[in-house]
Amino acid sequence: MVMKKIITLIILAACNTACASGVSQGTAPPPTVPVKMVTTKATSRTLYLYSRARLQFIEGDTEGAFALLQEAIAQDPQSAFLHKEIADVYIKMNKPNEALAECEKALSYDAGYRPAQMLAGLILAALGKDREAIIHFRKAKELEPDKEDAYVSLAVSYVKTFEYESAVSTLKELLKVSPESAIGYYYLGKTYDQMKLYSEAAGYFKKALELKPDFEQAMIDLGLSLEGQGRFDEAIELYREVLRNNPSNYAVLQHLVQLYIRQQRYEEALQLLRQAADTGLEGLEMHRKIGLIYMELQRFDEAIAEFNIILKEEPDSYHARYYLGMAYEEKEQYERAIEEFGKISKSAPVYYDAQGQIAFVYKEKGEPEKGIKLLRDAIADQPKRVELYLYLAGLYESLERYNDGLKVLKDIEPVVPDDASLQFRMSILYDKLGQKNESIARLKKVLELSPNDAQALNYLGYTYAEMGINLDDALKYLKKAVSLRPDDGFILDSLGWVYFKLKQYDNAVLYLEKALKLIDDDSTILLHLGEAYYAKREYRRALSTFKRALEIDPENREIAERVKKMKAEMHEK
Repeated sequence: MVMKKIITLIILAACNTACASGVSQGTAPPPTVPVKMVTTKATSRTLYLYSRARLQFIEGDTEGAFALLQEAIAQDPQSAFLHKEIADVYIKMNKPNEALAECEKALSYDAGYRPAQMLAGLILAALGKDREAIIHFRKAKELEPDKEDAYVSLAVSYVKTFEYESAVSTLKELLKVSPESAIGYYYLGKTYDQMKLYSEAAGYFKKALELKPDFEQAMIDLGLSLEGQGRFDEAIELYREVLRNNPSNYAVLQHLVQLYIRQQRYEEALQLLRQAADTGLEGLEMHRKIGLIYMELQRFDEAIAEFNIILKEEPDSYHARYYLGMAYEEKEQYERAIEEFGKISKSAPVYYDAQGQIAFVYKEKGEPEKGIKLLRDAIADQPKRVELYLYLAGLYESLERYNDGLKVLKDIEPVVPDDASLQFRMSILYDKLGQKNESIARLKKVLELSPNDAQALNYLGYTYAEMGINLDDALKYLKKAVSLRPDDGFILDSLGWVYFKLKQYDNAVLYLEKALKLIDDDSTILLHLGEAYYAKREYRRALSTFKRALEIDPENREIAERVKKMKAEMHEK
């Protein structure tokens, strides 16, 4: 499987320039004898063998072509051309190392044979040996400076070795040679995109599209650069244009749906998925995605209908069954939820998750002990399954039996001491027990095990902010969390709150307002934003924000007192 992937990369790289420039590949031409095919030792027999091998290769008889080329090489062993040709056959046979060896033989006989230089570079790049590939691409560029494939391949290898300046200078050199090279502008855009210079990247993608308006990949990458600049509406319009031109581009459709969902534009995501489902694109997968969006919109009856469509065609679809159980659980049809979760086979990957869901359904029914027994029985049956302990601890946590939950996790900790999920849940339970130092220690362990765990970064940063300690560290953690999950309103709230604690009130308002756009019904975000407005002496906005928080959470005494105090201050002023 790995070898096949390498060969695919080589083949894709070899045709990349032609494909991106819009050159039609068409059918293979009839075999001809190139000028550099043979040495002076060649005979008519050599030419005949090559021609037959070429025909066999075109017709898909790789083994036959290989045998004929070996016979031709026996006739003319120093032919760089023939060694490169047999390297092509090795590529087709998924043997890159053998292909590379043949390229090296070709170059030992004729270092100026450009096709062998290019193929050797492509093989090395596909094998992850880009520094070695660079040597071959440079030589190929020197041999024929008017051909763009060497410039592009060289620049791509420079990017992969993080030599961005060399990549940029190589591509600009190409544009001096070929000012109308759409592929040159495109790869400049890709390079700047890798450098996260999205504005510059977008400019080069636009130039590529001016030269070649139907350059679909440039349009897609332009959209991604616009996203990087936060220009989501423009990106969406580009993706829609791609789909108008190519409705079967599933990758773009999927990305556009995800973008709509991140922006909470669920109806537009649904419309797009419905259109795709009506045309039969991706079949039942579309119904799964539609059902999940209906779940997000709390339109549970429609979600149930979608999951049932899947189960009618595929009764053993455990994912659809699991989602169906969740939909019934949300509708508070608890018996039906238990029934659907219970239909999931023990061999299914989600079986133990289903058991955990059943346990929580029992809790919602007012029968938590049934759920506890179910999970304890499952643990007795599978004592090393960490998720079962996590579900049981979560059930105890929901019952505010924090010590019981902690004990469950401590039982499994010696078996999996380096499980980040386990350490994170333990940190939360210690926090709820008021043991802040132990909670912080566990969070730090999570980040040792999983440095990019956005939840742990957020929890630790917010804990420091609430305690008023280590605020510079808190800021560092939360900035990283936001970079990992820029559309998470709760993380943005935490970052805004730490800025508030640092008395950087403009930044606090900036991030708290962003958080509120994403989650407009959370009283804590509104309380934080009200405090930031108050710190900036924007008293009317502060009072209005506190009132909104109280409307959402009328039983919250802290917010009620804040509104009362604010009204008194406003009256005095």
